[in-house]
Amino acid sequence: MLPTTAPAPPFTLTRASHVVLAVTDLAASRDFYRDVIGLVVTAETDDAVYLRGLEEDAHHSLVLEQATEAKAVCLGLRVRTDADVTAAERHLVATGIEHERVERPHQGPTLRFRDAVGTRVELTSSMDLVPRKMADFHDFRAGAPQRIDHFQAVTHDVRTATEFWTGLGMRTSEYTGQYREDGTDELWGTWMEVKGNTHDLVFTNGRGPRLHHFAYTVPDATSLIHAADVTGSLGLGHEIDRGPGRHGISNALFLYVRDPDQHRIELFTTHYQLIDLESEAIRWDVSDPRRAQQWGMPASERWFFEASEFPGEPVHEPLLHATPPTLEAFLGLH
Repeated sequence: MLPTTAPAPPFTLTRASHVVLAVTDLAASRDFYRDVIGLVVTAETDDAVYLRGLEEDAHHSLVLEQATEAKAVCLGLRVRTDADVTAAERHLVATGIEHERVERPHQGPTLRFRDAVGTRVELTSSMDLVPRKMADFHDFRAGAPQRIDHFQAVTHDVRTATEFWTGLGMRTSEYTGQYREDGTDELWGTWMEVKGNTHDLVFTNGRGPRLHHFAYTVPDATSLIHAADVTGSLGLGHEIDRGPGRHGISNALFLYVRDPDQHRIELFTTHYQLIDLESEAIRWDVSDPRRAQQWGMPASERWFFEASEFPGEPVHEPLLHATPPTLEAFLGLH
């Protein structure tokens, strides 16, 4: 049975907000996200760079922090008000989840914790405002990313992760499953949302907790092709991890690229709305290749198996084991 969404969650989540990455060469990572991807640099310090999409008036949706080792520091979600941060704190105390208030530049009250499967998360209620650049077409670069949209995390236990987040008000839009002999459905992946489209937070089965990717919307399919062209012309074509292609889940066109530390970013052409409460989650069987890609060849092994670890968080083997349909297997290379 699919975990159900809590009708009255303890606090109000509103959207995927930002991601914080530890990088080993701050200048190289800044140049990658500015010149190859097309994000806007909002501010820089000696040890951090803040970037955003062209539509965004929030100060940042990506923070790069200088470090000796590349890690996914945390995923950021917005809550509606300062009172929701306080309510989240009360809820975490009541449920025995470790957490801490942190001071984050350009953010309002901020609370950090780890979810039921070890995903590192940061909640904030506000950010400094900056001018939107959505009409500054002379500043559009590469894929011209508009706004951050979602995160995909890898977890050893998809059901537990899904139960945790649906308990906080997230709604499952699509999922992958496999029927057991007794007729019950094993969860292999869940796509969950709070902002009215198909996903803010995704969990897929694998060695986790790890961050698989974070995603920005782009204006159209031409933007994806231009991003691929720019990546290639700058000598980074080998860092295109997957695509261009079209997902079955969410129905979006996509392109995945790896940064200098091998963190993975997705550019994609957005997805359909999921607002009406009577709309049901779409089930995909894990054996159906169209769920991941409607056409073209499968993804490579590195897309399936490589992801960014969270600092200090042990990685667990998945509860469900399977061999994914990799490009290498498709071509008979093993």
